[in-house]
Amino acid sequence: MIYQELIDQNNKLAVIGLGYVGLPIALEFAKKIEVIGFDINAARIAQMQQGQDPSRELDSSAFESCNITFTNELDILKQAQFYIVAVPTPIDSSNLPDLKPLLAASRTVGQVLKKGDYVVFESTVYPGCTEEDCIPILEEVSGLKFQDDFKVGYSPERINPGDKQHTLQNVIKIVSGSCPESLAQIAKVYELVVEAGVHRAPSIKVAEAAKIVENTQRDVNISLVNELSIIFNKLGINTFDVLEAAGTKWNFLHFYPGLVGGHCIGVDPYYLVHKAMQVGYHSKVINSGRYVNDSMGFYIGKQTAKKIIAQGKMIQEAHVLVLGATFKENVSDIRNSRVIDVIRELESFQINVDVMDPHADAAEMQHEYGVELTTQARSDYDAIVVAVNHEEFAAYNESYFKTLLKDGKGILVDVKGTYRNQIKDLTYWSL
Repeated sequence: MIYQELIDQNNKLAVIGLGYVGLPIALEFAKKIEVIGFDINAARIAQMQQGQDPSRELDSSAFESCNITFTNELDILKQAQFYIVAVPTPIDSSNLPDLKPLLAASRTVGQVLKKGDYVVFESTVYPGCTEEDCIPILEEVSGLKFQDDFKVGYSPERINPGDKQHTLQNVIKIVSGSCPESLAQIAKVYELVVEAGVHRAPSIKVAEAAKIVENTQRDVNISLVNELSIIFNKLGINTFDVLEAAGTKWNFLHFYPGLVGGHCIGVDPYYLVHKAMQVGYHSKVINSGRYVNDSMGFYIGKQTAKKIIAQGKMIQEAHVLVLGATFKENVSDIRNSRVIDVIRELESFQINVDVMDPHADAAEMQHEYGVELTTQARSDYDAIVVAVNHEEFAAYNESYFKTLLKDGKGILVDVKGTYRNQIKDLTYWSL
């Protein structure tokens, strides 16, 4: 059995795609069994061979005592018998699923697939994708027959970047297999590294759907409080004050307004909407939630511009500092960051915008969004937008913000309400 062969080190496990999801999984398994870490990016492989995480999520100690070979060579990859695919599943410019990385990874695995091998997909997809899109490629490229020659499973990733509390080890792992035998083996393999245990889903489709639902539920709930924040702004009351009061009831669900980006919550609902359309259902609630959340960056930018104008400033001469560019606090990940919407909206008013972020990579920001990160703040801004509440910003106070604003006066836009009840002299606004 594959599980026994792995723990006896008579066979190897391979992880394809060593990004935010794949690398932590590979390193954790490498503490227990022999692992091959595969990525098509040779530069990233070179960094990992030196014990460096290109995503800057893990320090060098995470690589210690790990039995792992990092490679981009198929000859080495084919030494494995258990393959975990953990590549990104983004959306395109039309908010449609972009399966190119996943299908390319499936072709890669197909080239090295052998009789008796297992393939487990972790990439977030719509229900049915593994069986309808990935397995046919595995069969076509390998010349092998699904079920007779190789087994397939699906186990959605649940890693939360930047979260040191909810890690791979202590969050229950959903697993599924293409048959009872494969489910049992896949579950035992993951139990090697997941201390919290595994949940055995009855089918691959159920496991795929569960992951989509996790993030869709969160997205819809955040969209509700984002819409409430727009209403409350018109009523002249602070949303966080309202939520604090409402939250005193025992069954109130605690969600907060903000920018919804990243590679999960801002993406996954579109996969479900797409699949629903294929089976003849037009999603109303999910689409509405996505519309609200995708609009928030532009809304924040417009509100900032209006407040600058209200202070009698020449909008074309205004300077705004945006603090934070990543998709969430205390991470370096800029994928699908909706801070860019704030920046673009401000620029549409011909406002001069500086962006600072202690976590974001300047080269990545330039490549991905054409935005140059500022390393030295000015002292004559008309407004400051705290878009991401990095821990480095927590120590900032009104006195510090005044040193960055022209004549010590101006506007503070506090997206996440971090400085609520702390600002007395500046014009303060939050969602």
